[in-house]
Amino acid sequence: MKKIILLFLALAIALTVMAEDSSEHLSSWLSSSPCPILGGELSNSAATSVADIDEVMPRMRALGLNTVLVPAYWELMEPVEGQFDFTLIDRTIDVARREQLHVVFLWFGVWKNSMSCYAPGWFKQDSKRFPRAMTAEGRQMEIASCFSDNVLQADLIAFSALMRHIREKDPQREVVIMMQIENEIGMLESARDYSPLAEKAYHKERWAERYGTDEYADEKFMALCYARYVEHLAKTAREIHDMPLYVNAAMNSRGRRPGEYPSAGPLAHLIDFWHEGAPSIDLLAPDIYDTGFKSWCAQYAMPLRPQDGGQIKNRLFIPESRCCENSGVRALYAFGEHQALGFSPFAIDQASPKETESVTKAYALLRQLANGKWLNSKLSWGLLFDKTDHERIINDDGIVMTCHHYFTLPWDPRATNGTTWPEGGAMLIRLNKYDYLLAGSGVVIDFKTPTEKQQEQQKTLGEDGFAEAGGSTGQKSNKRFNGKRLGLLSVDEVSIADDGTIQYLRRHNGDQTHQGRHARIGIGEWKILHIKLYEY
Repeated sequence: MKKIILLFLALAIALTVMAEDSSEHLSSWLSSSPCPILGGELSNSAATSVADIDEVMPRMRALGLNTVLVPAYWELMEPVEGQFDFTLIDRTIDVARREQLHVVFLWFGVWKNSMSCYAPGWFKQDSKRFPRAMTAEGRQMEIASCFSDNVLQADLIAFSALMRHIREKDPQREVVIMMQIENEIGMLESARDYSPLAEKAYHKERWAERYGTDEYADEKFMALCYARYVEHLAKTAREIHDMPLYVNAAMNSRGRRPGEYPSAGPLAHLIDFWHEGAPSIDLLAPDIYDTGFKSWCAQYAMPLRPQDGGQIKNRLFIPESRCCENSGVRALYAFGEHQALGFSPFAIDQASPKETESVTKAYALLRQLANGKWLNSKLSWGLLFDKTDHERIINDDGIVMTCHHYFTLPWDPRATNGTTWPEGGAMLIRLNKYDYLLAGSGVVIDFKTPTEKQQEQQKTLGEDGFAEAGGSTGQKSNKRFNGKRLGLLSVDEVSIADDGTIQYLRRHNGDQTHQGRHARIGIGEWKILHIKLYEY
């Protein structure tokens, strides 16, 4: 209990000293907070009543989360124009405070998954005052036009009222630590809006002359216009109650074209348009549901750039990811490889225990690593493997680490008997030369010098370390081995105490290290190993 309280007090203090510039918001938070967002996003209707909130928030704490992403519904907050009801907002903050949880509110305002489905009834029913976007054929869509000042003003009034109320309810940002503006903003059916207001803006910008007339040019136009719209809300939010702000994006996956996915949202290929139009937004965040998790992460983890004065172009934050049995190792990868700001499986309140178990166990490891202030270490790597992508070689200052999925061990029958390979993943951290931490599940690592790696002979060995009967032991070489080798000095299973010290639990050796050949954590196991090497 003391550990949890200290973590949240430290995060609250970090948030109160944030500077006005958006990049300083994040750098201040990352340098001062001992533990980034170990989150979970509630399903879309999980907080639509007081009873919902009372039931779900304690469950989220029991799962090991430190932050819950909770929708703030415009239709329930302003059911009558100009009359606001903050009952659900207040209840969320009160219960989160009691459960020692942080909250990120998601503004389900004009757009949610492109559509204007969470706008109040009085807004939806007055399409003359609040016009809709149109296709090129003139068909109105259930998408309010971002070119309408009436749409913007209605959204801005409601969002401003929400920000003012949160400031009054939680002035020190002890509970509400970040805001999402809109949700998966973007165009569907058409790459851009063809309503009269949109056409006027399109021709005023002379867009076709600048970028052409294909659907990708249309998408860029809409991206800039959506970003300008969001900037009005973000700038106002900053003036009312300053905290980190982000927008999230539905991915342009599976070969779909603009209009077939929520096009013009804060996608990686449109980041410059979003930065131009919405400079007050801190983060563009990917919602990752499709295959290729590592590739999506890489697109949004944009490092320091000299042309930006050494500022990070975009910090990786994953507000939504498919909640599944692989969620835990994916979180470890995101923090290890990209020093992510946070990770959050979607609809975690509706997930099965089998799906949430990996999240709980991975977050327990990440909390321990946070005690040692290793989550933002630049000397870390993320490992994530499946059946088709099962090896990574890392060269760290003359130490060659060959990392594998656990099922690549030749004696494990699940490697070849048709068993579906669960993903294996881990965070690998360098403490000093010859000194590493490995935290995760389902991975194997061996360590060699570069010359040893170049001269290694492939051999098939059994679990006992002996050659398999009749198996290949490699071709005999006439070349004499030159150079030095690396060995395992010790492999200890450890925990990390609240003060960051490494606590010994047990020694791994013999069968657990393949007689000194590798360090490993099995599928279904969640451990931290302290690995020390020596040269001979």
